[in-house]
Amino acid sequence: MSNINRTYHMKKIGKILLSFIVCVTMNVNAFAAKAVQIKSPDGQITVELNTLKGQLGWTVTRSGQKLFTMENVGMVLANKPVGTTAGSVKQRAVSEIIKPVVPLKSSNIENAYTEARIAVENGTLVLRVLNNAVAYRFETKFKGDVEVTEDRFTLRPAMDVQTHVQQPGNWHTSCEEAYTNQSIADWKTGGRFGLTPALLSGANDLQLLIGETDLRDYPHLCLRPTNDGAIESAFPPAPKQWEPRGDRSYHVVEEAPYLAKTAGTRNFAWRYVIITDSKGLLTQTVPAQLAAKSELSDVSWIRPGKVSWEWWNGAAPFGPDVTFKSGCNYETYAYFADFAAKYGIEYIILDEGWAKDTRDPYTPNDLMRLPDLIKHCNEIGVGVILWLPWLTVENHMELFKTYAEWGVVGVKIDFMDMFDQWMVNFYERVIKEAAKYKLLVDFHGAYTPAGLEYRYPNLISYEGVKGLEQMGGCPPNNTIYIPFIRNAVGAADFTPGGMNNMQPEQYSARRPNSGAMGTRVFQMALYVILESGVQMLADNPTRYYQNDDCTRYIASVPVTWDETVCLDAKVGDYAVLARRNGNKWFMGAIQGTGDEKTIRVKLDFLPSGRSFKMKAFVDGVNADYQAMHYNVVEKTVTAETEIDIKMARNGGFAASFE
Repeated sequence: MSNINRTYHMKKIGKILLSFIVCVTMNVNAFAAKAVQIKSPDGQITVELNTLKGQLGWTVTRSGQKLFTMENVGMVLANKPVGTTAGSVKQRAVSEIIKPVVPLKSSNIENAYTEARIAVENGTLVLRVLNNAVAYRFETKFKGDVEVTEDRFTLRPAMDVQTHVQQPGNWHTSCEEAYTNQSIADWKTGGRFGLTPALLSGANDLQLLIGETDLRDYPHLCLRPTNDGAIESAFPPAPKQWEPRGDRSYHVVEEAPYLAKTAGTRNFAWRYVIITDSKGLLTQTVPAQLAAKSELSDVSWIRPGKVSWEWWNGAAPFGPDVTFKSGCNYETYAYFADFAAKYGIEYIILDEGWAKDTRDPYTPNDLMRLPDLIKHCNEIGVGVILWLPWLTVENHMELFKTYAEWGVVGVKIDFMDMFDQWMVNFYERVIKEAAKYKLLVDFHGAYTPAGLEYRYPNLISYEGVKGLEQMGGCPPNNTIYIPFIRNAVGAADFTPGGMNNMQPEQYSARRPNSGAMGTRVFQMALYVILESGVQMLADNPTRYYQNDDCTRYIASVPVTWDETVCLDAKVGDYAVLARRNGNKWFMGAIQGTGDEKTIRVKLDFLPSGRSFKMKAFVDGVNADYQAMHYNVVEKTVTAETEIDIKMARNGGFAASFE
């Protein structure tokens, strides 16, 4: 497969798309005389530029309805303002097709936008208006390195909104907080900043998702509420001096008096607001549309897939075929690998404990017999991924070469728990070094995707999500927000697949008998609903053997998709998706409420004129109490068929079509 290929077509007689440029030039006084407007390709979204009281901003409307304003947009670099005044404007319209290396939603993405390049004080403001988003970035041309001391914007919704955002207690966070759902005023009362992506929900299912992409050599964007009902940018401070804390953390001893020290001539990150409804959040591809091209010329070795993972279940298989002492040893991991091979699962992870010392990435514990294990895995077609704390990686950057020589296929790097400029640069240094030796990377204890995964698609997933490893802290009423917010911006390593299922009020579980909230079918449907380039099977092989029909379904669900169709959805309530990989369709539905729900959908995503056998896993009649109760339904369907999806509280629906 090639990099993110961008194929430009001539737009002619409805067959060919045209990339054309329309130039408009005016001086700053023209803004006062006649507003400058940039419209989306379909004409529905309008951005009207303005400069008021020396501040740069714009107003965004859709079909004539005012949605929000961006105010006081600008930066300060080398003690000089960027923004504040605006001059000449050049517009161009672009249509193209993008082919992502790791297609989480679609293998062919139509990318149409209107771009305006606006000369501003000490730089250029680039504005893109898509049919479902508005994005901007600054470009500067200062000499040498500069200190960035301000990077500001204020987003003011034009209507009352409910905010859905993660709010850590401080800058040191794994980004695994639950979503808060409250007004801007109530958010302000709490006094905490919020992470991006953040979602604002308005009347008539208006959804505004705020995020960023193409982040380089700069801190990750955060948000905070203002006193007057708006939302403004916020950033973690740059560490001037830091020191290790244990084997996987660090303490900032002294903060720098700037946000970042970076090259003065550069492009800064894209900040975007996606404008859509609940269904549109699940199918939009704005981060991919704004992303930079892949910097890898050969991506043929990048193989997304599923992973058998031992940490969640305590690495303690207990079936009749288990005659060995389980633990961090060869026999246990060979058992996991054999399970993976049987069901066609591509990888296993060796999590914490495989090494004799977490600070030493080269010395396995004696019981692992790591060379023998890697050899066994290679012989049965299962790749080995090794877990490491980030500080060990930082101290041993040469380990990627060694691991490639060992026959390891990837690394899971954990506990970064920061997103200042230094840590953002650590991610890039790691992924570049891993790519040299054709190793995959899964970041845990990580901030949310911000574009690096497109430049280096061997970055196969991030955590940055309140996932199943939280056990009793992972209720369905939080998980239901993940496809609308966290997965809307990129891969999320949620680690689904628990077979010990309980309704929230009955939850009582701990390793090695770990449990998952929600029904059995809720867990199964997550493999269709959630997106990750490495999708975990978190439970014990023994439990999967005991539930062979469920396991075969989970193992059959791909992790990349050629097409995604949203059949129905409501933020914070339910989601129903159909996805296609090649000629095969899968369908999943989840809901995160305490009430039973029935949703009627038409199967018109299927090719017309053909019959299909639908095999569906549905919540059993007792699933509202015994969450492991499910039934299998098989029936012949066509594109004209309508079905009722009946979900128990915190339930789901999972189907395949042959």
